[in-house]
Amino acid sequence: MLSTLLASHPGPEAAKLLGDALLKMDIPEGAVQAYEFASDRMSEPERGEMLAQAAFIALSTRNVTSDSPQFQKYIAALAASPVLIHLQRAAEILLSDTRNPLAVSVLQKLRTALPDDSYIRLTLLRLAREHCNYPIVAAEEPLLLTELLEGKTDCLRNEPPHSSIMWTENEELNRLASSIGSIQPITPEMQVQRRAQPHIWGDKIRIGYLSCDLWDDHATMRLFRSVLTAHDPARFDVTLFCYTPEKLLSFDQGGRKDWGNIISIEAMNDDQAASTIRSKNIDILVDLKGHTRGTRSQLMNRPLAPVHVQWLGFPGTCVEVDCDYAIGDRFVLPDSSAPFYHEKFCRLPECYQPNDPVHRPLPSAAKRTALGLPADRVIIAAFNAQRKNSLHTMALWAEVLKANPKAILWLMVDGNHARQATAAHFKTLGIKQSQLLFAPKMAYAGHLARVQAADFAIDTFPCNGHTTTSDMLWAGLPVITKRGGNFASRVSESLLHAIGLAELVAEDDAAFVELATSLINSPERLANLKTHLNEQRFHSPLFDSERLCRHLERAFEMMVDSAKAGLEPQHFDVPALPSRIGSFESMRP
Repeated sequence: MLSTLLASHPGPEAAKLLGDALLKMDIPEGAVQAYEFASDRMSEPERGEMLAQAAFIALSTRNVTSDSPQFQKYIAALAASPVLIHLQRAAEILLSDTRNPLAVSVLQKLRTALPDDSYIRLTLLRLAREHCNYPIVAAEEPLLLTELLEGKTDCLRNEPPHSSIMWTENEELNRLASSIGSIQPITPEMQVQRRAQPHIWGDKIRIGYLSCDLWDDHATMRLFRSVLTAHDPARFDVTLFCYTPEKLLSFDQGGRKDWGNIISIEAMNDDQAASTIRSKNIDILVDLKGHTRGTRSQLMNRPLAPVHVQWLGFPGTCVEVDCDYAIGDRFVLPDSSAPFYHEKFCRLPECYQPNDPVHRPLPSAAKRTALGLPADRVIIAAFNAQRKNSLHTMALWAEVLKANPKAILWLMVDGNHARQATAAHFKTLGIKQSQLLFAPKMAYAGHLARVQAADFAIDTFPCNGHTTTSDMLWAGLPVITKRGGNFASRVSESLLHAIGLAELVAEDDAAFVELATSLINSPERLANLKTHLNEQRFHSPLFDSERLCRHLERAFEMMVDSAKAGLEPQHFDVPALPSRIGSFESMRP
């Protein structure tokens, strides 16, 4: 009927008027068809404006999903529109999948149109880091930091905590980054009520772990898996409260069957999930997510257990999440950090990060020739997530490359656009393409094989490699880092101490460049470092998951003793067990 009507009124103006009428009659599908008909018969810029209007209606009525064939056409039309409401709708849609490069251009337009909107400003910066758009980062970041240091910090209410640690190690600023969705702010009364609830303690300590990363190929489980299975069943009763999406569970390779009691709360709302957790009479509930993607940390703001703990997921304070303790170590949680945390510190004696030495693959080294790497150059691996390649990081790397022109930086940057942008930024720093090689993402075992072809790895700042650093060390590749100012920037230091390589932690920027140069020009030292890593893989605390589990269990016992005594949580350090004698390689199948 509508097609016939449009055919009888072929002019674009008539079609537009028909679309306007259908829209007023609340027939959006008809209006979209009429506007598209009109746009096909118009010349630019009217064509684009009309298509944008059709797109706005179609996408606003939710009749077009991201897998629809019209979606890309519609979202591109909105992104190209000069109309503010069109751009805002485009941003709303694109921010649900920030991999689309249109998201950056839309936010750039909104930044110009709404210069005082701090949400747009901070979101643009976050996406620019993801997409390696360094001109935006270079233009925005210094201005933002200047304003923050002048005390203009209200904007940080629109910055997610995870975004904050990507660009500043100032713990006071990190603490103020508080865009955490609809989490109910914690109050002292809330904590008092939770701790005062009647609770029946048992013969065993009941531990609950809360996460959506409970599948065996997730980075968290590459760390945590062997600790989980090492818990002493005579003293601890462990339950996993899992909200891992079904589509991710399909990637699990069978590990979950060994993890004990798993209760799925993925399909439950928060009330149902909280009721389920409370029904298990948990003594200590451990949030393994914090302010990371997919979190349901808001559950911690309900009275679920006498003791609430955050560990492993987020490297910093979990603002507005009710946790009594943050688990770390003396490197990532020094006394100087205490004023910036509401949690009390529980410090493990050697390293806060567990590492699975049982299921982690240990492939043979890939050959340089197979990877397209030159045999006669020093290869420096930089395999952290590309969003961690901050301006400061790349400036330091550039200093290393300029001081050592025969060295090559081997970066894991995904996508042609991101690689071109990264190479262009290094060119502004005086580095030629001949000193850069790019590596794609690849399957985990293959990744561990290829990194062994490098001479050493270089860290990122302020957010270090976390699982990535332990992957490098596990594969026998030395990693150099420097001292940092917050948890996220101290992780590599912690890991290196735990494997006996404190010498690879530089004091400052100048010492970092000097350290890198020393390694580049000392093949014998590099060989000795690799020998040390291979010899210590099954001897040092870093990969001794059973030992870390015993320390963690002692921490839980100390928390329970304090709670039973009715004491307020206080900072405490877990005493170290006697050193292990011999190898734990026998743990591997």
